[in-house]
Parts: sequence; C-alpha cells; structure tokens
Amino acid sequence: LGVFISASLAVHNVPEGLAVAIVLLPRKVSKVTAAIWCVVTSLPQPLMAVPAFMFVHSFLPLLPVGLGFAGGAMMWVAFMELLVEAYEDTDMVTTGIASTLALAVMLQIQQSIDEHA
Repeated sequence: LGVFISASLAVHNVPEGLAVAIVLLPRKVSKVTAAIWCVVTSLPQPLMAVPAFMFVHSFLPLLPVGLGFAGGAMMWVAFMELLVEAYEDTDMVTTGIASTLALAVMLQIQQSIDEHA
C-alpha cells in the first residue's frame, strides 16, 4: 500500500506542475524559471513527511476514522462532482464506459503492485 500511495503522489505532481507552468509560460516567464517554480511547489510534501508521520504515529488509534473520512470525501467529489460533470459534457454511455475502464485499470495496477510487494 505504501508503494501505491507513493506512486500516486508522484504521478499527482505531474499535472500539478503542468498547472503551474500553464499559468507562468503565457506571462513570458522563461522555461527554466517555470520549471523551477514547478519543482518548488512540490517541496512542502517531502519536508512535511516526517512531521506528518510523527503526528499520525501519535494518533494511530484515530487513523481509521481519518482515512474513512478522507475516502468518503474523495468518493463524494468523484460521484457528486466529477461524474455529474462528465455526464453533462458527454452522454451516459461514454461516461459509464470511461468510468468503468478507469476503475478496471486502477484495480489492475493495484493488483500488480500487491503481487510484487
């Protein structure tokens, strides 16, 4: 599970960096400066990893509640925001097929990570 979460965070940083670059490049900021800012926006994650671990380690009995809340919040956003918006932009069949394929790929990746762990 730790490898899966680490990989997810690493992949998450790519669109985050692209979002920063998309704002900076049209404003005539050099590519090198934009790349530096893209990296700088991700620096708080490793810097806060140790304090976050110490905090979670201290409150280990409450961890299932926190993870359940986070999972519920993500499900809410996925089903009540993203899925509805996808349906509004396309149709029910396209939304259903894309969602099902995305779920299948995610489950396959998770299974392959579990097999190699």
